[in-house]
Amino acid sequence: MSADAWITIVVLLLAVAAMVRDRLSPAAAMIGSTGVLLLTGVIDAGEAFSGFSNPAPITVALLYVVAEAVSRTGVLQPLVTKALGDSDGERGGLVRILTPVAGASSVLNNTPIVAMLVPEITGWSTRRGRAPSRLLMPLSFAAILGGTITVIGTSTNLIISGLLEASGGEPLGFFEITPIGAAITVVGIGLITLLAPRVLPDRRSSSDDLGEAAREFVIDMVVTPGGPLDGVEVEAGGLRHLRGVFLVALIRRDDVIAPVLPSSVVRGEDRLRFAGRVDDVVDLMSIPGLESGEQEQFNEFEVAPLSFYEVVIGAASPLINRTLKEARFRGRYQAAVVAIHRAGQRVNAKLGEVPLRVGDTLVIVADPEFRARWRNRTDFLLVSPLGQRPVEDRRGAKRTMVIALVAILAAATGVVPVLNAILAAALALVLVGVLTPGQAKNAVDIDVVVTMAGGFGLAAGMQASGLAETIADGLVSSFGAVGSLGALLGVVLATMLLTELVSNAAAALLVFPVAVAAASSIGADPRGFAIAVAVAASASFLSPVGYQTNTMVYGPGGYRYTDYVRLGVPLSLVVITTILILVPVLWPL
Repeated sequence: MSADAWITIVVLLLAVAAMVRDRLSPAAAMIGSTGVLLLTGVIDAGEAFSGFSNPAPITVALLYVVAEAVSRTGVLQPLVTKALGDSDGERGGLVRILTPVAGASSVLNNTPIVAMLVPEITGWSTRRGRAPSRLLMPLSFAAILGGTITVIGTSTNLIISGLLEASGGEPLGFFEITPIGAAITVVGIGLITLLAPRVLPDRRSSSDDLGEAAREFVIDMVVTPGGPLDGVEVEAGGLRHLRGVFLVALIRRDDVIAPVLPSSVVRGEDRLRFAGRVDDVVDLMSIPGLESGEQEQFNEFEVAPLSFYEVVIGAASPLINRTLKEARFRGRYQAAVVAIHRAGQRVNAKLGEVPLRVGDTLVIVADPEFRARWRNRTDFLLVSPLGQRPVEDRRGAKRTMVIALVAILAAATGVVPVLNAILAAALALVLVGVLTPGQAKNAVDIDVVVTMAGGFGLAAGMQASGLAETIADGLVSSFGAVGSLGALLGVVLATMLLTELVSNAAAALLVFPVAVAAASSIGADPRGFAIAVAVAASASFLSPVGYQTNTMVYGPGGYRYTDYVRLGVPLSLVVITTILILVPVLWPL
């Protein structure tokens, strides 16, 4: 290998190791790797920054805006609610739920779809005494399957389309991937419907576990008139940093002050509402000037003016590997954590001293605006209200549906390029008032966009240095005993392994140059190999951390890692088999 190839392989290995060990996010790893290759002369500036001028990352960013409008207006909720309400059997209900989810995911980002439907399905299951675990994993898997149907179904399809265009080929057509994606989706939904009732256990979710005990976590104290706290600021009165409890609201007659600032002045007869664990309220009882307030008959999850939420920690969260105390959680988020769930079980420890991991589900008490503040931030992958349906603005539902359908039809028929159609839709949604400019901006997952744009440089480095060809030769020699199908199988397996270890976007970016080189070495159509990478990169069914939607349902469903394997292995085999059968037919090897 050349010196450039050795530099590239070292950079590649370090990037993959950093992502696998959660040392760096995929975005940071891709940008950093591209920067190193540029500085060492492996690639030039044009190759390094080619991703930022490619239509693919911009298209993905705009699709997040459209999906945010769909989520906020609840366009899909009536359809799913009807399917849930009419359920006369578990398998029939699964078909009616998973079909529209897969259809919606074929043209929208699946992460907002799943985020919107998790509380809907969880609430429906709870009201009927069923386990959400029977539905939430199938929901995630159906969204993943649906993303393989069209070019805009998921970011990996657009990445491959952009890479093909960057390498001098034609971008993917809107329905070019459909024969493979539709076959996988139909067979996959059938398999989920058949197997899910058998292999998925009845598990208690975090909301089930806390439903009857919600009142344990809220306590009211009254300020004694004329006492030592009357007329004193919160900070000066020692009410700011109490062990185990958090001051979340101040109630003065009919006025509610939340969040409570350190400079807020308390008055006699004020009711101070604290959130925390019952066994940690000793500090409150010992504070002069406070007396226990008469306990109200709180509703299960509605303790006015507070709400209970379920939040899921994603891979990009700044809370990873930090304790609640280290992250200053209460002060930063104006919320109190009352429970942590991990791998289907409640963590029984001092919550402030538990390092947080990807997939952890926190049950918190906060003000009613908490979800609006944090739903589109990287801190939490999912923010789901407990005991109530998210309040969505449905006034723009019809306008959103019309705008989205027009854009999809325009792109699908080739009237305008995909980028132009989605851009027009995003602008229209802002102009008609469905979204504000701020909401549109916050809807974009910057990490995904930066991962895509930055990864183009690393892919270019693998091709320019000859590393992609070297790896492809190794794959062909290893799997070549079974002919050209063996080379395709090697590419597919490598992609599926990487997508579980890093991310689907990173996997597509890293394997694409290898796939093209492998196809060229055996005289096959590189386009077929590229489409196989796009589909395989989306096929993350084996773990809760391989794909965002799997992580989102991990805690709310009370799942364990082995639950994903039970249902994920058969689905992965379906993906592999379908690719090996259809790719040689559509793009002859």
